Amino acid sequence: MYIPFENLPEESRIWIYQSNRKFSDAEISEIANDLELFLNGWAAHGTSLEASYQIKYNRFIIIAVNQEIQAATGCSIDASVAFIQKLEQKYDVDLLDKMNVTFKLGEYIAHKPLLDFKKMVKDKAVTQNTVVFNNLINTIQEFNEVWEVPAIDSWHSRFF
Repeated sequence: MYIPFENLPEESRIWIYQSNRKFSDAEISEIANDLELFLNGWAAHGTSLEASYQIKYNRFIIIAVNQEIQAATGCSIDASVAFIQKLEQKYDVDLLDKMNVTFKLGEYIAHKPLLDFKKMVKDKAVTQNTVVFNNLINTIQEFNEVWEVPAIDSWHSRFF
């Protein structure tokens, strides 16, 4: 069952999907409708999941589940991945490739394959202070505190 994101506890589990391109405002509206429909029917072992979403920077889809009520399980997680795959097909985007890095260059959000990001580090086009999006986080609390961080404070630090 869909509930507002801000009503979920900070311990709620999240999954972050980054798009290889920015969504248009019209696409965001459609995706928001599709997400709400999906989350209203999302269940684990027949029990409705208390879930929500956010769309950030017209590029990131964040899905969250209150695991205190009912944990997402293998089949329900598979259903969410299948939903994301449908979005990929519908909008001709890549949301599941974890071998890409998204980061800020001033106010611009850049999205590069990991190999290109490593080259940018070598060429000093990005620094330890470049703000990156750490999509490996697992909870709303981590999302609020360490999703957007300097590269040196994330898993990206190994490239410097």
